Amino acid sequence: MKKSWVKKALMLTVALTMIVPMLAACTKKEEAVPPGQERVLRIAVPYGGGDDSWFRQQYVEAFEMSNPNVRIELVPAVNYEDRRFENNDDPKKKEPSMKESWKKVLEGANAVDVVISDSQSFRQLAKDGMLAKLDERIVQDKFDTSDIVPAVQDGIKAMGEGSLYGLAPTFNSSALLYNKKLFQDAGVELPKDGMTWDEVFSLAQRVSKGEGKNRTYGFAFDRYTGDPYYSMTYAYMSPLQLQSFDNKAEKMLVNSPKWEQAWDKVAKLYKDKVIPTQDAMMMDGPQQEDNPFAHDQFLSGKVAMMLTDMYYMNGDLASAARNAGKIKNFKPFEWDVVTVPHHSEVPGVSSMIGINNIFSINAKAPNADDAWNFIQYVNGEQWAKVRSRSTNYEMVTRKSYIKPKEGLNYNIAAFYNVKPAMPSMGNQELYETKSDLHHVDSIAQQLFNEVVTGKKTTKDALKEWETKGNEMLQKIKNGVPIQPEGVPGGVYR
Repeated sequence: MKKSWVKKALMLTVALTMIVPMLAACTKKEEAVPPGQERVLRIAVPYGGGDDSWFRQQYVEAFEMSNPNVRIELVPAVNYEDRRFENNDDPKKKEPSMKESWKKVLEGANAVDVVISDSQSFRQLAKDGMLAKLDERIVQDKFDTSDIVPAVQDGIKAMGEGSLYGLAPTFNSSALLYNKKLFQDAGVELPKDGMTWDEVFSLAQRVSKGEGKNRTYGFAFDRYTGDPYYSMTYAYMSPLQLQSFDNKAEKMLVNSPKWEQAWDKVAKLYKDKVIPTQDAMMMDGPQQEDNPFAHDQFLSGKVAMMLTDMYYMNGDLASAARNAGKIKNFKPFEWDVVTVPHHSEVPGVSSMIGINNIFSINAKAPNADDAWNFIQYVNGEQWAKVRSRSTNYEMVTRKSYIKPKEGLNYNIAAFYNVKPAMPSMGNQELYETKSDLHHVDSIAQQLFNEVVTGKKTTKDALKEWETKGNEMLQKIKNGVPIQPEGVPGGVYR
């Protein structure tokens, strides 16, 4: 949970010191008021405790300078500073429930005004009637949303079942990066926007060639050849929304034709050397020590297509393009991106577009007007203009300010011309109340790797997962702690 907190905190808070003077100059100032007489605007964030300077630099300081009558207080739904020195060795101690934590800060005696949540919490809060609709305020104040990325705007509206309960100033996304030269050398047509996974896998098979260290692979889920199971699950399986167990976490659901078809399709690509494994890349021989990108599957020319995010585009890929002539043993090549492939069952849907910071008004906000002013400011054109200059890993949601980094020219629209997968609401609460459920998921990692290496058939692996998983679910239901396989006192010996 703490790692999750760090990740979410980083997604929420990136230092942005330049925003203060620039935006303060663009907004009409109110007359200063004596300390203690300001209107207080309370903002709830999912996690916090301790130093909140990053968040304040990004969102708060410029707004307070431009609105001296308003003083902002940050309120974490889960305060890890309060729990820092508690005894965390107690196996019966439960992590705080996000649903109850949100309810406490939204409905308590000192309720917050603004709520900043991820898509999963946002969907639940909207469903529970804890957020105020923004549709009327947007029309009344003529707040321009025409420039906001449709994938983000429509995705938030879908989470609110047709109503707009929030706005998001930033989002993160991925695209399919491809090496034009490898396709041209193989005589295979280039990838295009809107392809299905089957179409991409077909291209990958056709462009793969060679053996041993001369092998060129058609596709990779990432540039470092990560674990096959988790790479497949996040990018390929998630949009299908196949459940591993039922909504009560009492029965496994993996031994089914849909699960078997998905596992079979991806495992075959590994077996046929269309997707590289870690072992295969290590067997290719020693890397060139003087080439800083020799370890990179895409920049080293080993992979024809690869899923990528904006951090990579603005980082190593941009650096290689700028310094190609200086890098020994590096051969530059032309590349471009297209949209992440989709399943025909869910056209255009990608699990690789994330809306992590959705700004909403508490339905019981004491200071709803200031809350709306703050949300307009963070989601406005000026904020997007300044923020777009300093972000490397995510994008602002206003299309006018989504542009390739200086010196690059590529199909950047591929990053936002998709639909976000609908976040599930029940899983978060299940995993909070039954923390050992992650052990059920971990069984699949080993079993899928055994399918990839030919030690098991997909059918046998899924049946084994079903059997072992059901044993675990029964123990979890009865309150019996689960330990990993091989650990004394665990479920399996």
